[in-house]
Amino acid sequence: MRYLLFILLSFSFVVVGQEQNFERNFKLSYEAFFHQDFVNFRSDKPGMTRVDVYIQVPYKSLQFIKTGQGFTAKYSVVVSVFDESKEKLIVEKTWNETINVIDFAQTTSRLNYNVDFKSFDLKPGNYFFRTAVIDSDSKKEVKSENTFRVRELNPELDISDLLLVTRSDSKSNQVLPNIPRNVTLSVGGLQFFYEIYSNDSTNKNCTVDYEILDRESKVLYKKSVLKELTFGKNQVVESLDDLRLDLGTFILRLTLKDENFKTITTINKSFFSRWVGLPGSVTDIDKAISQMVYIATPDELGKLKDSKTNEEKLKNFLEFWKKKDPSPNNEENEVFNEYFRRVAYANDNFSNYNEGWRTDRGMVYIILGAPNNIDRHPFEYDSKPYEIWEYYELNRSFIFLDQTGFGDYRLITPLTGDLFRYRY
Repeated sequence: MRYLLFILLSFSFVVVGQEQNFERNFKLSYEAFFHQDFVNFRSDKPGMTRVDVYIQVPYKSLQFIKTGQGFTAKYSVVVSVFDESKEKLIVEKTWNETINVIDFAQTTSRLNYNVDFKSFDLKPGNYFFRTAVIDSDSKKEVKSENTFRVRELNPELDISDLLLVTRSDSKSNQVLPNIPRNVTLSVGGLQFFYEIYSNDSTNKNCTVDYEILDRESKVLYKKSVLKELTFGKNQVVESLDDLRLDLGTFILRLTLKDENFKTITTINKSFFSRWVGLPGSVTDIDKAISQMVYIATPDELGKLKDSKTNEEKLKNFLEFWKKKDPSPNNEENEVFNEYFRRVAYANDNFSNYNEGWRTDRGMVYIILGAPNNIDRHPFEYDSKPYEIWEYYELNRSFIFLDQTGFGDYRLITPLTGDLFRYRY
């Protein structure tokens, strides 16, 4: 059963905020152990701002144990808030979560997750947040570190941070927050929530501008709406249903203007635009096609690259990977997931002046997987740096030599014949 966190509009909202460095360098983390975001929200305490820290943990990240009623997973969360120097601990909160499901298939579905949040009242300024999520059974611990600016909200007129919404229901005043920020525009448009604060006892109007920008800050969409304000907190759920965006990362920008059209505040929110049917781990379909060089034939790559429309390209891409799926009766395509996991690992670990997947070490890693042993020699007196990768099942070793001394390891025992075949 999918865990849904519904938050009543008539009570306090959990709002995903803007972590400054993260917003500038936002990138999709589809396969993350957990997703996290932050909120700047008006506090009831004078001189403070409330920061809500969101934690979403996919079921797939956790280890479930069979019980008499089904399957259970438990994990702990620790959120520590330090000053900007990272030396003084300001506050720390720890809590435990338990998930119970009946069917084992629920534990592995990408659609299922658990989500919770904690609130911190902090003075405006820059803070360092360290978050740890610990699986209680496997003892696996994953940490995240973020620098976050706590905003000072103007008591006269200001706006909260933005919350992307997966689902909203105006009749019941409920929303389902979208923490990972993945948006499929053909399914419900771009929905989001925010609050406007006004301390004027008489109703006044304000203007809110909505803009969509690409990564180069080019404005792709703009819309202005007039809002009539009441005293205190004004909650807004908005949906932009007429958007047409390509695959990739974009910015939702909201600008609040007073009744004289003077700009009060501008808030940005990054999000990732997906295509229906395209796996979430693919963030650039053209790059993904290029990265398939180690598994697709030249004719297959040519067919994909020569697709005349995005729809045709997506159709051909999905058909290719469907043929590779070893278990087509379930929602997972293990070959697809493993292939692009290796691509991501190569990019993270072997990049130099070339992307990791284009390097010789990246090529071998993607085709054959992780070696059983790596013998590294980075500082030999009488030779240039080199590595020896051993694959026990193949009874083969591969030597990579760094000729330039800049981490450009070249394969001097090349892959030939059957070895140049992707192995899952």
